[in-house]
Amino acid sequence: MRSEPKPWMDKLLVLQRLASERNSSARIFRAIADPPTTSLQRLKGLTTGGLPTFIDVGNSFGAPAIVEDNLIHQLVLNGKKVVMMGDDTWIQLFPRHFAKSYPFPSFNVKDLHTVDNGCIDHLLPALYEEDWDVLIAHFLGVDHAGHIFGVDSMPMIEKLKQYNSILERVIGVLESQSGPGGLHENTFFLVMGDHGQTLNGDHGGGGAEEVETSIFAMSFKKPPAPTPSEFDSSFCQLDLDQKNMCIGSVQQLDFAVTVSALLGVSFPFGSIGLVNPELYALAGGTWDLKGPTSNCQKQSKLGEWMGNYVNVLCINSWQVKRYIDIYSASSVIGFSSEDLSQVSNLYAQAEEDWSSTKRLLLPEHESCNASSTTFKRQIDAYFSFLSSVAELARSKWTEFNLGMMAVGFGIMLISLFMHFFAIKMVSKSSGLCLPSSVDSDFPTLFIFTLFMVMIRALSFLSNSYILEEGKVANFLLATTGIVRLRYSIRENKRLIEAVAFLLLISILRFAIEVGLSKQAATSAFMNANPSWSIGFSISYHLSTCIAEIVSILALIVLACMQYKTVADRVCCGVYKYVIVATIFSYMLIAVHWALESNLVDFVLLLQGVRRNFIPRIIYAIGFGQLLLLVLGQLLEKETTLNCARSLFIKTVAMLSACSSTVIILSGTQGPLIALACIIGGHSIARLQSVEHNMKDKTPGISTSNPLSVIQWSLLAVCLFFSSGHWCAFDGLRYGAAFIGFDEFVLIRQAILLTIDTFGFSHILPVFGLAYLVSCQDLSGHQTDQEKFLIFMKLTQMYMIYGLITATAVTATVLCVTLQRRHLMVWGLFAPKFVFDVVGLILTDILICLASTYYFSQVKNRDVPQNQITEK
Repeated sequence: MRSEPKPWMDKLLVLQRLASERNSSARIFRAIADPPTTSLQRLKGLTTGGLPTFIDVGNSFGAPAIVEDNLIHQLVLNGKKVVMMGDDTWIQLFPRHFAKSYPFPSFNVKDLHTVDNGCIDHLLPALYEEDWDVLIAHFLGVDHAGHIFGVDSMPMIEKLKQYNSILERVIGVLESQSGPGGLHENTFFLVMGDHGQTLNGDHGGGGAEEVETSIFAMSFKKPPAPTPSEFDSSFCQLDLDQKNMCIGSVQQLDFAVTVSALLGVSFPFGSIGLVNPELYALAGGTWDLKGPTSNCQKQSKLGEWMGNYVNVLCINSWQVKRYIDIYSASSVIGFSSEDLSQVSNLYAQAEEDWSSTKRLLLPEHESCNASSTTFKRQIDAYFSFLSSVAELARSKWTEFNLGMMAVGFGIMLISLFMHFFAIKMVSKSSGLCLPSSVDSDFPTLFIFTLFMVMIRALSFLSNSYILEEGKVANFLLATTGIVRLRYSIRENKRLIEAVAFLLLISILRFAIEVGLSKQAATSAFMNANPSWSIGFSISYHLSTCIAEIVSILALIVLACMQYKTVADRVCCGVYKYVIVATIFSYMLIAVHWALESNLVDFVLLLQGVRRNFIPRIIYAIGFGQLLLLVLGQLLEKETTLNCARSLFIKTVAMLSACSSTVIILSGTQGPLIALACIIGGHSIARLQSVEHNMKDKTPGISTSNPLSVIQWSLLAVCLFFSSGHWCAFDGLRYGAAFIGFDEFVLIRQAILLTIDTFGFSHILPVFGLAYLVSCQDLSGHQTDQEKFLIFMKLTQMYMIYGLITATAVTATVLCVTLQRRHLMVWGLFAPKFVFDVVGLILTDILICLASTYYFSQVKNRDVPQNQITEK
């Protein structure tokens, strides 16, 4: 019995009632999928009978038609009429296969009802028609409710109740026409999910919550005939009404061949599943041995069923063996000779037994006990073969080209060495070099920074540390903060900044805990009680209201900071207008959140305008700000400001232009993360002056402090995880892509999703890195030579930041290479690899854009003729 029943549990009561009252004709199965668990891959796996391909994740928003053999194709080839309604992904996968189709747009995760209502409108009338053999109704409301509101939300509970009502009506229609000669006399009814959901409402990984779902199967044949109880894998327990309910287990890999066998069509060529005996028996109306028959009569009926099932398994095994042989012969790598030999021996043994078993299928054979025993042995032989093939495919299915992987890893190593030597060349050509005095602590800081980078890189070799990557980054950041605190105490400078930085790291640690528990994006974010009772208590409303008020207050603080910058008379020209526009955007965001929340009760005539109009204005303002900054670069005139002050203003203007879009996409947590970014960045910039003062004790011009850059990088990683993201496809907040829009447009939604995912961890940190240089000297005018040195420091800082990012990605590449056969390769290592590679590409692009933006301030005449080459 469950100790802590959740509100979303036990809502499909009609299925539970039928499974407990009619266990001879209705059963519930625990269906286990293979990761990854994105919808496209699950539909592809269910219809082809093959294991999912990880690269198909990239096609989730634009699925190409399935070209390999599949269940739908076989149905059409055999003259079966297939009718589909619901998720339009089916039309993308099978564009010309359906006799009738009623597709509805599926990518707007904020829309809970369009697809479901379309299914309801067409499903019930179709049950009275005779123009179909297979009817598919793909509902999406529960999936979307989980993505947007979380599993613990009221919309999820309402959706489940709606489904229960629909199922009652559908089953009622089927039962009313299931009598002899009725329209649904031979109908087999399946209710299933293609994947599960985490408590956060997401899916895509390989966790138990994501790969486990349910299948309800019901046969309307009357009366049920005998069945083989020895193949029953179910376990039984008492339901809510204290009735016995049995739950079996089914691999989704077996779905395609099982349905093919039930409908009498050829198995999909690439399928490696086996015909599930429980579903096969249930559909044939052969579940329980009941009735006043003698033992031999029962054995005879059991033998008859087992004979039919053995025939099916024989064809099933032949098809799988044929596919494995052709695959191994045509594939560059295929399976090893040892594996093929083992599989061939198992198949040969099964075929050898079959040569004697098939004689029992002849009509003259009457020995009931002998036939049942022989059939059981034959079934076990086929099971052994098919299970071995599936296990072999799961362990070695993916082809890894070790040569190309070595080339890729080698390219990454070469890039690291080139990065390192480029930094040395920049330092030497500009006169920025390491202090050599033994009294200086700077070499120690450099070694310490290198140690931090290597520790984080090596942590990727462990799946446990990848799972706790946010905590690892937070720990390393705290370690650097303690080192900074030590120097602050020794020099008696910047103590407030050092303490504030450590306090911020502690707060981020708590936020990372919330993010890793997969609660940051759900309605339970502020709910500290895990055993809540529907979640609509007074305390829940109070905590939600407090969170919304705090977010709006944080926006006001951000606006005040922007206003202070505008009030500074040195901020002029296009930069002033950009910052003022950001303040206006913050006001619009606060109004938008107030209208969307329960804080105020505004009645607007156009609800769609209330929901979408303000975000679109903010996007337009942000785009206009970027255009204005580009125009300002082209029309920039000579300024009387010193270079550092001008760089500071340009940095603030760029961050202001980007921040409003990032904040509104991040939700009410956005302003708080933005404040953490500002406080952390300001503390790092101020604390680096302590080391600069220490270096100033030695003559010469020293390089940029790499400790500040690694702190900036670690802070960006902490912001990624504290904002509720993680390196997995179920860590993507798809709802952010539809803020301001209801229709799905691939490029537009992809851009918004990218900004939400990488806004605080890549976009703002890369453009904000110039702040570290601008804070080094904000007073007085500078010579061309000093101006040149500031921008050489900025160049060096960007190259160090790129080197740190590339080192982490190189470690990830090495990790996935070594762990390519790991159990969690698709659920953990592969998503981490994808996120890091995309992050590296994005970082390089942003560094190029930032360099173009900031370095335009250095004219050719600014470059001194005589470089400083000596200390």
